[in-house]
Amino acid sequence: MSLINSQLTADDKILDLFDTFNNAVPFKHIIIDNFLDEDVARKIDASFPPMNKMKTIYKGLNENKAEDSTFENFSEVIQNLNTYCNSNHFIEWITSITGIADLQSISDRLASGLHQGGNKSFLDIHIDYNIHPIKKLQRKLNMIIFFNDGWKSSWGGLLELWSKEKCLEKIIPSFNRMVLFECNEMSYHGYDVITCPPTTTRKSYYHYFFCTAPKSLSFHDTVFLLKPNDSLKKKILTSGKEFLKNKIKYVFFKIGFNRYLK
Repeated sequence: MSLINSQLTADDKILDLFDTFNNAVPFKHIIIDNFLDEDVARKIDASFPPMNKMKTIYKGLNENKAEDSTFENFSEVIQNLNTYCNSNHFIEWITSITGIADLQSISDRLASGLHQGGNKSFLDIHIDYNIHPIKKLQRKLNMIIFFNDGWKSSWGGLLELWSKEKCLEKIIPSFNRMVLFECNEMSYHGYDVITCPPTTTRKSYYHYFFCTAPKSLSFHDTVFLLKPNDSLKKKILTSGKEFLKNKIKYVFFKIGFNRYLK
C-alpha cells in the first residue's frame, strides 16, 4: 500500500519531478508539498514522541537537537512509514524522480529516524558523512519529511541550502513537506536558530539512500562549514574539532572500529 499522495505517481508528474530535481541549484534537490496521504501525515504528527522521550540529545558547538531511531518504541503509523520508505516500491519511485540507479536502503540509526528541536535548537551548515561505516555504501540521497503544522518563518529553523560561500535557498519546514537532495561534497545544509513558543517543536522524519561507493571515494564524517558571521572563537574551535574528529574517525573506519563510528 502506498503511503504517499497518489498524484505523485502519475507518469506526467514523475517527469515533472525528474526535471525539477535534476535542474535545481545549488545542488540537485526537490521540495514536494502534501507528500504523504493527509490522514497518514496527521496521525504521524499526533503520535510524534515528545522531545524529552527521544533517545539522543545533541548539545554542542555546532548543533542542538534531539534524535531517535528506536522505531519499535514509536507508534504503528511511524513504523509503517519507515517500513514503506525501505520498500523496493518506494525506492523505485525515488529512482524514477532522480534518475539515480543502484539506490539501496539500510535499516539502522545511521539511515533513518526522527529529529526534533525546540527553542534555541539549531544545526550548523554541513555536509554529511559520505560512506556508511558498516555497509561501506555511499550516502547518495537525503530525504526529510516535516510535521510542523502552522510553522512561522519568523521562528527560524528554516532548512538552508548553501554553496561554500552563501545561502542560496531557505525552506520553511511546513507540515507534510518533503525535501529530497543529493549528497555530495557541495551539498551544504543546516538550519538556523529556532525561537518558537515553548509548546512548539520542529519535527521531522529522515531517511537516507545509498549506492555502491566508488573505489576512489575516501571516507569522511560530517564536515561543518565556517560561516562569515561566526565568531573568531567559534571558527577556531570548529576547525580544530573537525580536523581531529575526521582524522580519528578515518582511522577507525580503515581499521574497522565500527562501533566508534555510530
